[in-house]
Amino acid sequence: MKIRQQRTIEKNICKKMILLSFCMILMVSMAGCGNKRKENLTITNVSYDPTREFYEKYNKDFIKYYKDKYGKKVEVIQSHGGSGSQARSVVEGSNGDVVTLALEHDISLIEQTGLINKGWQKRFSNDSAPYTSTIVFLVRKGNKKSIKDWKDLIKKGVEVITPDPKSSGGACWNFLAALGYAKTKWSDENKQKEFMRRLYHNVSVMDSGARGATTTFVENGKGDVLIAWENEAIATMKSYGGKYEIVNPSVSILAQPSVAIVDDNAKANGSEEVSKRYLDFLYTKQAQRLIGKSGYRPTDKEILQEFGNEFDLSIKLWTIDDFGGWEKAYQKYFDDDAMFDEIYNY
Repeated sequence: MKIRQQRTIEKNICKKMILLSFCMILMVSMAGCGNKRKENLTITNVSYDPTREFYEKYNKDFIKYYKDKYGKKVEVIQSHGGSGSQARSVVEGSNGDVVTLALEHDISLIEQTGLINKGWQKRFSNDSAPYTSTIVFLVRKGNKKSIKDWKDLIKKGVEVITPDPKSSGGACWNFLAALGYAKTKWSDENKQKEFMRRLYHNVSVMDSGARGATTTFVENGKGDVLIAWENEAIATMKSYGGKYEIVNPSVSILAQPSVAIVDDNAKANGSEEVSKRYLDFLYTKQAQRLIGKSGYRPTDKEILQEFGNEFDLSIKLWTIDDFGGWEKAYQKYFDDDAMFDEIYNY
């Protein structure tokens, strides 16, 4: 009996020693993996729809720059979608280190949760807008509907493609560009609303994002005119030479996409320094030229002039300040039961 008890005790001791050894091996292994994660710098850029191609090129330039200057390898993960949807994804837990979104308002929504520190607009030059764009029309070659300005978009039989301002930052810029035209024509707000109502009555497809709207117009052949980011229209012209034309309206808006560090995420990820370098690099001469080549308007005035033939710099541009700033504009035009809901029935 004693021999059996002794053997049982020895077996239990052996099992405990094996388990302890396994735990120690596992702990060492996990520590090693942790060191590897610290050695490999990774950041995630949460951006809006039409920036995919630009940031693919920009990331390659930044990775090379950072390796050459700091001797460290960095990986950049891209995430794209409608600007409003992307902002909500960060609020709901998407682990973005930086955001490069279509609207200042979208970043302010993240700021309100505490994930982004107050005063983010002043952390980088030009109110944290390293490039700008505007809103233009893209029509099919020959422009059969003779679309020349905003007034032509309300004609009977004209099918308009534009994304949904409830999910797309670009769609908000589209709406305000059209409203800027209406305000230029009429001081009476009722006449402005009637113009907007007639325009959106002609919208045949309303996608969730700007890239989706481009796909609907270009790939699916829907609509007579696409209200588009200037950079998206330029990219389409380059990709489908001879099939489309850009029409510059008499009035548009200065669209200012914004950038920011998601401070809480960057701190938790240990990426604060590289995230700042990533956004700083957007303002370098090298990046500003890439911005121009990608169809965006550089904020560096000297480099903007290098692309003078690419952009129509004579268009009368409204600014978001003309609409009272983003907070007031969003409340008046895009919140539930605001003007957009009033003039458009889903």
